[in-house]
Amino acid sequence: MAEGGGEDPGIPRSRLYDYLEMAAPDHAAGQTPRGRGEPPSSGAALVHAESPTSEVPSPGTADGIGRARREFAAVLGEFRRTPVLVPLADNEDPLVGDYGGVRWIYAFSDESALARFAIARGEGSREWAYQRVLGARLLDAGVPAMGVPCGVALDVGSEGDGVLFPPVVGIVPDAAAMDGETADGEEP
Repeated sequence: MAEGGGEDPGIPRSRLYDYLEMAAPDHAAGQTPRGRGEPPSSGAALVHAESPTSEVPSPGTADGIGRARREFAAVLGEFRRTPVLVPLADNEDPLVGDYGGVRWIYAFSDESALARFAIARGEGSREWAYQRVLGARLLDAGVPAMGVPCGVALDVGSEGDGVLFPPVVGIVPDAAAMDGETADGEEP
């Protein structure tokens, strides 16, 4: 059990394991993970709960597409109002990953989600530095500062709870959007 468990006195235990252990019982019961004694994370509102009595239109229909857009707009609005945790790389820049020609800034709704990510990467035993940043600031200032097509990946490594905010008009500033107009007025 020396793998991050801390039972071997020669291997220090990371605090990230404490967050993960605190989250395990709540998460298994279908609750939003949070530590003992902590108030619910404001990121908990990012998880969508479906009413069991509501009728869900087919995803391919106009009603289904309209509903999906409204639901995403609600998630985006909540993300913009919520402080998130942005892990930092060794050079103090936000931790990012490149996928599909897009750079993704990693963000997490709480310490438990960050702990799951760290452990999935095999880096759960090290201490992770992070900044708490308002989602709107991350989208409006952080994304354009990257200088390349960039979006935000929220809660990567959390089963079913992750959300991607791609670099498109309506999510990031038009100048940073891949589908926006360039400075000369032409489509990219």
